[in-house]
Amino acid sequence: MDFDAYAKTAVDLVNAPLEHLDDLRAVFIDERSWMREEAVERDVAVFRRAQKRLRDVFESGAAGRDAEAVAELNILLETYPIQPRISGHDSGDWHMHVTSRGASVSAEYLAGAAWGLAVWLCEYGSARFGVCADERCGNVYLDTSSNNCRRFCSERCATRSHVAAHRARKRAAVDETLTQLAPVG
Repeated sequence: MDFDAYAKTAVDLVNAPLEHLDDLRAVFIDERSWMREEAVERDVAVFRRAQKRLRDVFESGAAGRDAEAVAELNILLETYPIQPRISGHDSGDWHMHVTSRGASVSAEYLAGAAWGLAVWLCEYGSARFGVCADERCGNVYLDTSSNNCRRFCSERCATRSHVAAHRARKRAAVDETLTQLAPVG
């Protein structure tokens, strides 16, 4: 099982807008694309509640509150328990599912997301859960950097934040110069 991929599903869910069923269906990509057709309107509310709880995990981890991140993950693991089973059509296609046959889309997706984050936390620690440092963003991410120094969810946010800081420093320097040149009096 690719636990990193399961943990990434939690990131994708937290960062997704979830206003409508189409928003939820857009979350289901790659090997989860089959879930698009299975998702129904009542799943949106389930995913929204889980989205908030998963965000709490990331915020707790990013703030160094390990015990809170663990407690929240344990609640998610109890709410969306894994029930692993082998699935496939022939000997070359065997793979694992995290829920029993006939489980709802929300049960399947959220059990995998909670399990993936739990394994990630045990392997790397909750300090690897991040919330983008660009205050206009708020997206979450998993810090895969070698020295746990990532601060932004993407290069785009990092660049935007650095450019804004550079412009602010330039404005402050100009304002300071103008203040110094202003006649006293």
